[in-house]
This record gives sequence, structure tokens and C-alpha cells, in this order.
Amino acid sequence: MPFAASFRMLLAMNPPVSLAAGWSLMLVAMMAPAIIAPVLYVRLRSFRRLRARATALVLAAYGAVWMAAGVVLLAIELAASLFAPQSYWPASAAAAVAIVWQCSPLKQRCLNRCHLHREIRAFGAAADLDTIRFGLKHGFWCVGSCWAAMLAPMLLPRGHVPAMVLVSVLMLGERLEHPGPPSWRWRGFGKLKRIAIAQTRIRLNQLGFI
Repeated sequence: MPFAASFRMLLAMNPPVSLAAGWSLMLVAMMAPAIIAPVLYVRLRSFRRLRARATALVLAAYGAVWMAAGVVLLAIELAASLFAPQSYWPASAAAAVAIVWQCSPLKQRCLNRCHLHREIRAFGAAADLDTIRFGLKHGFWCVGSCWAAMLAPMLLPRGHVPAMVLVSVLMLGERLEHPGPPSWRWRGFGKLKRIAIAQTRIRLNQLGFI
């Protein structure tokens, strides 16, 4: 089948509205651990009567950045399904890139920026503007940190859900780590693993196994 006809058929099978809805649901499922701390930060620095508004603004700004990133990531996914349907090679290549990115100093720089929370003014349009900027900046650095890990599960012909759960756990582990100097090293599960081991020992001790 000619490329143009294949592309039109692919778009007919994956309408933009459906792609946007699916991407939004995936963001809600996978990025919830990453947005909890920023939302709490904004709420704690807003007056009680303005907290709902501040929460909505930071979520909207953060989501807008990820929706823009989704245009690129979904385009890569569609291209992979067009040129290598039902193949694990695109996902394997993306996983290799994700592993290198996970260990790179640039990844740590993005994570450090995710932990950097600017002050937010308290009143009026200035407070709204600061909140929107906060959400946009946090979304930008979150995309910089997570894009490679997000892409690999999207390119799998099967097994999307287990891979996305693993990536979500990885993102949660990253957010638990403190900012650090940019360097080449693996990052993501250190503190989360220690917490899991400690909680397991506490439960076993309560049950009398230790």
C-alpha cells in the first residue's frame, strides 16, 4: 500500500480526538506521583479561599505542557506502528535511549529543576500568573526528565500496562530522591527500595516473623 494511503488509514483508525483522550488518561494514571508535591506546594502557599483556583491553574499549566509533548510522542508512536507494525524493535531502541538518559547528567539536571519551587505571590493576577508559570516550568522539566521512560512503553506492541506501571514506580522513586550533582549513574529506585525494605521489616516484626 502506498505511504500516503497507509498514513490516511492510520489516521482514520486513530482519530486525533481519540488519541488526545487516551493520552490524557495515560497522563492521569502515570504522572500523578510527579504532580502531588507541586500541587501541595501551591496549596500550602495559597489562602484557603484561593486553593481550588490555584490547584486548577497549576494542573492546567502542567497538563498543557504534557499535552504538547504528547503531540511529538504520539507522532513517534504512529510512525513506529506504520513502519514497524507489531515489532519490538522500536520499543527496544526507545528502552536503550531511556536507560542512557536515566543515567545521564542531563537527567539529574532536569530532576533538580523539578525539585526547585519558586515563591508564589499571594494576591490577585500576580498570584495566578506565578501559579501558571510554576505549572509550566514544572511541566517542562518533568517532560525533560520523563520523556524517554514514557516513550518506551508506548512503542510496545503488547504489554503496555505492566510497562507503564513499572515506569510510574520509577517516577515515584525519582521524586523521593533529593537533588544531587549531575553525574553518570543509575537513579530511580534507591530511596523507594529502602522504604519498601523498612516497611516490610516492620510488618514482619509486627507479625512475629522477626
